[in-house]
Amino acid sequence: MSGESTVEERYEAFLRGERPDDILVYLHEEGVGSMESLLDIGVRVDDGVVLVLPGDEGRAAFQQATGLDAMDFAGMAMQTDGAIDDDCTGGTCPDADTDDDHYVKFVFAFVEEQNEGVGGIYADGDVAHGYAACACGTTYSEKWVLD
Repeated sequence: MSGESTVEERYEAFLRGERPDDILVYLHEEGVGSMESLLDIGVRVDDGVVLVLPGDEGRAAFQQATGLDAMDFAGMAMQTDGAIDDDCTGGTCPDADTDDDHYVKFVFAFVEEQNEGVGGIYADGDVAHGYAACACGTTYSEKWVLD
């Protein structure tokens, strides 16, 4: 095998913290026009697709898919704590006790490498940052140490 990795291998490596220069974008199938057109660059999951792309390319793909600037979205989502699934394909909306329909429409995620100098959870290992948008309109975030 050459130096190229498959989309599945990139996704698995991202979840292990091995691709800190990449961006993960999860898109629920309800918001994707043609799922098949994304499968060359993404991984099909139960109810959507996951893209793992180099930083600038990943931010551009997120903006193209959602109409939002990735870092502006992250800044907005980080104002509300929520729970993002470890595989970055879902989460638990903090407003899920309402009668609205709750499922994750999209996730933007990245990994920061362990940094003992920063302290806190960053001293414990690589840290995943996930930012999600729920179908109800709530945005939320979570960060966690990767195993």
